[in-house]
Amino acid sequence: MSWKITVLAPRDVVQAALIAHEDVFDWDGDIVIAGSEIAEDRPDDWQLEAWFDRKPTAADRAAIAALFVDGMPKPVVEKLPETDWVTLSQAGVEPIREGPFHVHTPDYAPLEEPGVRDFVIPASLAFGTGQHATTAGCLAMLAHMKAQGVIVRSLADIGTGTGLLAFAGLYLWPHARALASDIDAVCGPVMALNADTNHVPLGDGPGKLAMVIAAGTDHPLIRASAPFDLLIANILAGPLVELAPDFADSVVPGGSVLLSGLLTTQEPAVRAAYARAGLRLAARLTRGDWSVLWLRRRSHGRIRASAVGKLPEWSRRW
Repeated sequence: MSWKITVLAPRDVVQAALIAHEDVFDWDGDIVIAGSEIAEDRPDDWQLEAWFDRKPTAADRAAIAALFVDGMPKPVVEKLPETDWVTLSQAGVEPIREGPFHVHTPDYAPLEEPGVRDFVIPASLAFGTGQHATTAGCLAMLAHMKAQGVIVRSLADIGTGTGLLAFAGLYLWPHARALASDIDAVCGPVMALNADTNHVPLGDGPGKLAMVIAAGTDHPLIRASAPFDLLIANILAGPLVELAPDFADSVVPGGSVLLSGLLTTQEPAVRAAYARAGLRLAARLTRGDWSVLWLRRRSHGRIRASAVGKLPEWSRRW
């Protein structure tokens, strides 16, 4: 990306713009946007950033401005060095610990502690190094599910990015059949390289991971492999709502769906969509402004929801 537009605004204003972005069906896929705190000690001061591979046109600026209902604050438009913004933003990030997992870039050494699974995830074009609160929260929830006695013989990670959550699932349930997919073709070689680096066997069978490029569950291998005991989707609230019926049909009765990528303000809409599809909340946790939800498909028994209060809070904010 060679150009960027930055808009400084209060947190609620930026979050509202991000939600508005999800409702734009004809959004230009070449414009990548994100919202974040300006600094950890200023939690209410946020920025919305939009990256372009071209100089922003008047139409591009209008598209960003339209996300702000009460008018967009004055934007800052700048040309960036010719580099990959995702890699740059993730380079040199500190390792994290979540449950039994230690996730780090190649710049850091593994912990090599008993009971700790090290994952080396280089900064890359694919989302999911573990540094984002949603990815880290999913790692924590997976560990909680394992501790609660959840049995997984088959799992799918939809929107896998780097493959990290699928790798984590296979570590916790090493005899499961696993499948990882993403809509973005760039994730294919990234997932394969990360699997090789982390000694995750690829293929179709117990203890192995198959990888496909697909939108949602729209792939012959996903359909043939379903229903799963566990489906993971760390994407965005809009697609989560839209895919609720498909995800519900893709898990066994009593099976689990792990969702993230949604703001806490978006949680009611997401939970309502999955309730209509026959899933009920088993547990939830929040990391800053983000929610992580463990849902289960109805079987003959009743599911009792709980908060995962003992899980450590995410100490860094995106």
